Amino acid sequence: MAHPNEFGFGTQIRKSPYFDATVRWGARAFSVYNHMYIPRDFGDPVENFWNLVNDAILCDVAVERQVEVTGPDAARFVQMLTPRDLANLSVGQCKYILITNADGGVLNDPVLLRLGENHFWISIADSDVLLWAQGVCVHSGMNVAIREPDVSPLQLQGPKSGDVMKALFGEGISDLRYYWLRELDLDGIPLIVSRTGWSSELGYEIYLRDGSRGNGLWEKIMAAGIRCGLKPGHTSTIRRIEGGMLSYHADMDINTNPYELGMDRLVNLDMKADFIGKEALQRIRDNGITRKQVGLQIDGIPLTGPNTSFWPINFDGETVGKVTSAVYSPRLEQNIALAMLSVGCAETGSQVEVVMPHGTAHATIVEKPFFDPKKNLAVA
Repeated sequence: MAHPNEFGFGTQIRKSPYFDATVRWGARAFSVYNHMYIPRDFGDPVENFWNLVNDAILCDVAVERQVEVTGPDAARFVQMLTPRDLANLSVGQCKYILITNADGGVLNDPVLLRLGENHFWISIADSDVLLWAQGVCVHSGMNVAIREPDVSPLQLQGPKSGDVMKALFGEGISDLRYYWLRELDLDGIPLIVSRTGWSSELGYEIYLRDGSRGNGLWEKIMAAGIRCGLKPGHTSTIRRIEGGMLSYHADMDINTNPYELGMDRLVNLDMKADFIGKEALQRIRDNGITRKQVGLQIDGIPLTGPNTSFWPINFDGETVGKVTSAVYSPRLEQNIALAMLSVGCAETGSQVEVVMPHGTAHATIVEKPFFDPKKNLAVA
């Protein structure tokens, strides 16, 4: 077993409350996300994928830092950050949102949790939304407080995750609806539990509200889940690409707008409320986009791992886009990818060439997601 001190990026990178537990349970490598260690390797990534889709895995995702917004103007302030209409967001409900800048570019794609009438958590992907929100607040004239609370999520994901949750919290947890949350405790450990996750499978996120209890929480969940086949794991690149789930900095960034991503449903330009980027997104909608995200099936031998650089895409001898995320799916027995392409070359069924480090391969533009397009597994 590796010793925790064998992993070192320096003291500027924070460790989660579960760090020692993940090393004890077999974490072999970490990367950095939101200035914090995140486990990326518990062994064979294909085995991790099958553990997820057949049973359940527990993942340390404390890197999903929470930006907490409270105060009398909290609801109005949070609405200003996102083009998604939050008028009908109830207390106890979650929504997937985009945060946009003045040019309509995507700064983050978090899950928003409403814990109270004037109490929100923005559960962020990998970018500094805390600093953005605090900067926006300075001249907003709104009465809000913005901080990072002592909150560290775990993801319990997979078809047997519901059985593990019932073992932990009783049968009553079964009626927690998709994209809703509940305040709970586990033997005195304070938690928020939501029916959300980054896996495209049935799953839960368990938000620890006391970082000193991380080791105990991890062990309690693993002990309850062993008989259900629960394994320690990491977020599965294979499954998230199958499900068409986006990774910030890979599949989108500050120069990407919601229309290019096909996320029109997350933009409401007709609502009365104002939000940052509204005028820019109106122009983009009216003028149309020049590129769009598509799915690809790439011919050739199975990829040995995900891409670590953007692969150029050529059509008729010209570069027309790039592969943003690619992997081999053992379930589909196919190399699959998410890509950003010029709209003139993005018709489903079209053939393109992908320039990979080991050579060029033919690829076909296909519909995405690649598996379970209606997300029946996640909603079940």
